[in-house]
Amino acid sequence: MDDRSAQAHDIHRGTPPATTRAAAPTPAVDRLCLVTAAALIVSGLAHLLVFAVDGGAWYGPVSWRKPVTFGLSFGATLLAVAWFTSYVSVSARLRSALLTVFALDCVVEVGGITLQAWRRVPSHLDMETPFDTAVSMTLAVGGGVLVVVLTVFAVASFRRRPSGPAGMPLALRSGFVILLVGLASGAAMIARGVVLTRTGHQEAAYHSTAPLKPLHGVSLHAVLLLPALAWLLARTPWDAAVRRRIVAMAVGAYAAAVAGTAVWALVTY
Repeated sequence: MDDRSAQAHDIHRGTPPATTRAAAPTPAVDRLCLVTAAALIVSGLAHLLVFAVDGGAWYGPVSWRKPVTFGLSFGATLLAVAWFTSYVSVSARLRSALLTVFALDCVVEVGGITLQAWRRVPSHLDMETPFDTAVSMTLAVGGGVLVVVLTVFAVASFRRRPSGPAGMPLALRSGFVILLVGLASGAAMIARGVVLTRTGHQEAAYHSTAPLKPLHGVSLHAVLLLPALAWLLARTPWDAAVRRRIVAMAVGAYAAAVAGTAVWALVTY
């Protein structure tokens, strides 16, 4: 569906065209997600300053890297999901519920990781004390909630064609699929680490996640970058066919990068 057809489709459904829709009041859930995402990004940047002052190792299970990267990553992902799910065909009530849960879960995840960084203990796979175990298990459960929420959005994007400018349906569907790959790799890291921890191999558990980290990191942000590309291309004078081809090439390049990190993980695991 090109831009004119999409606009006509909106009018037929009684929905204002994109130009009018942009001027409509922002729903409360979108404001919540925007404020929460901004707070998480500010937290990540603030901890980058903490690292600059305090120093220490950048890598490892105990590092200021975690509150930095998780704050920035969760903030950017929350912003992207809130923004681009407006193109997904789900009811307003369901979208509001899912986004509210997602925003709260992002806060829990970043908050737990940040808390443990200030306590100078690992955030994941740390079961040395009952409190550390509770934090680790809360983060693991929170990861499961993320998978459920984002899977619902992903399924919705395939059940009905998303709206938006040329290339947006492909960008959204591909972004969600690749994001789920990233979440699956994260779940695999946690599962393997928990098994090693439970069998008394705590140090090995911390190192066991290394092979999957590139796959996890690369996959997480497809849902931001690919739809953002489609949105930016809509601001160019190029026709819809050209924009769709560019998005398709970007999806192919991103998929190749994900495949490359997956092969590296299999070789080094």
